[in-house]
Amino acid sequence: MAEVEKKWYVLKVISGHEARVKEYIELDMKNHHYEQYVPQVLVPTKKTETTLRGKRVVRDMNILPGYVLVEAAIEAAQADKIPIVHMLRFTPDVLGFLGNANKPTPLRPNELNRLLGLDTGNDEAQENVNTDFVIGESVKVTDGPFNGFNCTIEEVNQDRKKLKVSVK
Repeated sequence: MAEVEKKWYVLKVISGHEARVKEYIELDMKNHHYEQYVPQVLVPTKKTETTLRGKRVVRDMNILPGYVLVEAAIEAAQADKIPIVHMLRFTPDVLGFLGNANKPTPLRPNELNRLLGLDTGNDEAQENVNTDFVIGESVKVTDGPFNGFNCTIEEVNQDRKKLKVSVK
């Protein structure tokens, strides 16, 4: 079978049900042997660090709550008389496609790269911002219980991006 052109589409889903919709679609495509038409379903997430009961916890947070990305070969499926659009649109907890419901609009490549975090232009610059602190330097606390206090830097931990200071 020749390689079919696959494009990315956005499904609107009930917020909080993104993972369930992903499972439904993957299972439905597997049961009907349509994996070649819908090879990938993504719920864009990012890891966030939160404090829960005094402990740091890393959790996955949805970047786009209420949306699921689907890679599909809709034109090829329609040519083969396979109702992929109908199957995706009427999956439980799916509200419809983003754009026209009868003819879904695919994402442009630059939109997809931005959503998936493949656009490395500004992200690396923000990630590699390195502020040099010198031990013994005087700094002012801007947040927390010591807000407004002047402190002296005692230790710099670049790996964890933390400073150890003594309050004057």
